[in-house]
Amino acid sequence: MGVKLEARGVTVHYRRRRSEDHFLAVDRADLEVGEGEFVCIVGPSGCGKTTFLNAVDGLLPLTGGSLVLDGRAITGPGPDRALVFQQPSLLPWRTVLGNVIYGVELRGAITGAEARERAQRHIELVGLKGFEDSFPSELSGGMQQRVNLARALTTDPEVLLLDEPFGALDAQTRETMQLELLRIWNQTRKTAIFITHDIVEAVYLADRVIVFTARPGRVKMSVPIGLPRPRDLRIKREPRFLEYELKIWESIREEVMRSNDMEERVA
Repeated sequence: MGVKLEARGVTVHYRRRRSEDHFLAVDRADLEVGEGEFVCIVGPSGCGKTTFLNAVDGLLPLTGGSLVLDGRAITGPGPDRALVFQQPSLLPWRTVLGNVIYGVELRGAITGAEARERAQRHIELVGLKGFEDSFPSELSGGMQQRVNLARALTTDPEVLLLDEPFGALDAQTRETMQLELLRIWNQTRKTAIFITHDIVEAVYLADRVIVFTARPGRVKMSVPIGLPRPRDLRIKREPRFLEYELKIWESIREEVMRSNDMEERVA
């Protein structure tokens, strides 16, 4: 498996508007993601996971290091990446088909019948056949996220970036969407980077789980998940799954305790 994405020494600062000081969110993060690999990133709250993902998408400039995709430096957003947010962010006046086709319309790469055919194919892939003419207000939260995912896939990105896409869903719907995402990924084999706070979700979805340190975020540990695919939900109860979960939880717990100790010393 060749390297698809390479992060070397990635550093991202924010400038606080009121104080004008610099806030270090990600500090010298190193990571390689293979072609067709599904990687999940976890870590303590506020550790820079989403910041790192936004940098990969080209939405945030680096203050140090480099991001390289297929040998090309990432300097801004591009059609080779698609970002799926936690909230669907659908256009309420557009139907399912209208929302799914919106991404390719913006890029102008394909139009007309070809764009509609590609959109229809991905609507069916995410299990929404028959809802093409429905509006977002007529859909459940899980169905709206399916539209969000279909819109991203229709642009045919090389890398799919997912920022806690199931975080706002109830537990039952969340598990259903996890199962559906694996089904879709198994068909498309897109390189995927998935941000989550849920360790169980990360172990279930990933080929490899990356643990970030407490802020500023660095790569602390990489955990290959040696569970067979395809996976159904019953695998979450198996001893080996629970071993992965405990290992990752203990690593994050160490970071939380270290961060709390540092704050107490400063106080």
